[in-house]
Amino acid sequence: MIHKRVIPCLLLRQGGLVKTRKFSEPQYIGDPVNAIRIFNDKEVDELMVLDITASKEGNAPDFGLIEEFAGECFMPLTYGGGICEVAQARQLFASGVEKICLQTAILDDLSLVSRLSDQFGSQSILISVDLKKNRFGKHQLYSASRGKTLFKDWRSFIQQAVLAGAGEIVLNAVDRDGMMEGMDLELIEKAAASVSVPIIAMGGAGSMSDIKAAVDAGASAVAAGAFFVFHGPHRAVLITYPRYEQIKEVLGS
Repeated sequence: MIHKRVIPCLLLRQGGLVKTRKFSEPQYIGDPVNAIRIFNDKEVDELMVLDITASKEGNAPDFGLIEEFAGECFMPLTYGGGICEVAQARQLFASGVEKICLQTAILDDLSLVSRLSDQFGSQSILISVDLKKNRFGKHQLYSASRGKTLFKDWRSFIQQAVLAGAGEIVLNAVDRDGMMEGMDLELIEKAAASVSVPIIAMGGAGSMSDIKAAVDAGASAVAAGAFFVFHGPHRAVLITYPRYEQIKEVLGS
């Protein structure tokens, strides 16, 4: 059995599937339900769906659409986007979502993490941190919904989130998003050394070698978007996923 996870991450924008580069230039990819069906056929172990406009536009999760996703998924589903209340999380879990991912609602107040983990268990609560380099090359916590960096230490923030009850950390390198040119291994190493919970690394995966390097740097899982939806130098849309044997060969057990 492979313990390290390789997770496709689908980005939603107004109900459609998109892929970004460095959190900008969203390119329409297609219908998310169709993508989920393809990943079912590929026997993906886990799937993540993030609505990148819900919090920015002040919208709640699209519960009907998410319930449709959960009904289609043969694999555990993680959802993030627009979650700011315990009642919303309860409805998502009731619809078939296995884990929820929080960001905007907890950047200034981690108490929601505590309330959710107390009710649903820390294993079902993920927090996402987007990190962007400043002009001096230092990583800073970034709020995608606000479009700005936050002046707080990101390592201290994820440590506090774990103390509040977060079961996993989604670590996203903004400057590598969608570029498929390798992951930020130094960032992954720092995060893995800072907390005891699993790190799901995102941003930059363009090959299985990149994924292995991230795992070797300390990631418990790697989530990727462009790697699973684009093919070739012209980024033609082709949804794919490596065979179990390929993953096992690269990552081992």
